[in-house]
Amino acid sequence: MKYRTIVADPPWGYEGFTPPWRSSVAPPYPLMTLGEIKALPVQELADRDCHLYLWTVLPMVEAAYECVREWGFKPSTLLTWCKRGPGLGGGWRGNTEHVIVARRGSAPFLSSFAGPGTWHVASRGGVHSQKPDLFMDLIETASPSPRLELFARRNRFGWGVRFEAPRDVDLSFLVPAILAPDTEGEER
Repeated sequence: MKYRTIVADPPWGYEGFTPPWRSSVAPPYPLMTLGEIKALPVQELADRDCHLYLWTVLPMVEAAYECVREWGFKPSTLLTWCKRGPGLGGGWRGNTEHVIVARRGSAPFLSSFAGPGTWHVASRGGVHSQKPDLFMDLIETASPSPRLELFARRNRFGWGVRFEAPRDVDLSFLVPAILAPDTEGEER
C-alpha cells in the first residue's frame, strides 16, 4: 500500500551530542543512527503525491532536513511545538520540538484546511515521545488519506502504523537488513 500522508518520529540517536542534549538515562526504545533513519523505506511507502511530517528536536534539525531530501521530499514549512517549562540543553534550554512539513509530487493541502499557524503549545503528558492529539487532528484536517505513522506510540483509527504499535506484529520485513533484529541461524 502507498500512503498520501506520512508522519515520522524517528528515535534520533543524537550522534556527536553528549548530555545535556543527549540524556544519560537510557530511553525506553532503541535509538537509530542518522544512516539508519535515512535508510528507512519511506520512498517505497509514499505515494507519488504525498505529504511528509518529520518530527525533530533542536540539535537534529539539520539532519532531519537531510532525511527529508534523502526520502525524495521537498521541505515547505516548519511547525514548532512549545513545551511549558525548561527543556534539555546547555545555555539555551530547548523546550521546543519541530515538524518539517514536506511534499513529494503535487500533493495539495485539503481545500477545507485553513491552518491555525505554525506554532502550538503542547503538554508534556502521555507516553514518552507520544505526540499531541491536536497534532494528529490537524494532519487529518490538512492532508489526504491513506495516512501512515512511523514509530507510533499508540494506534489511531484510520491510520497505518509501522515500526512500533501494534507491538505484537512482526514488521521487520519493512526494515532494511541493517535495522533488522539479529536472526542469525533462524529461517525467515
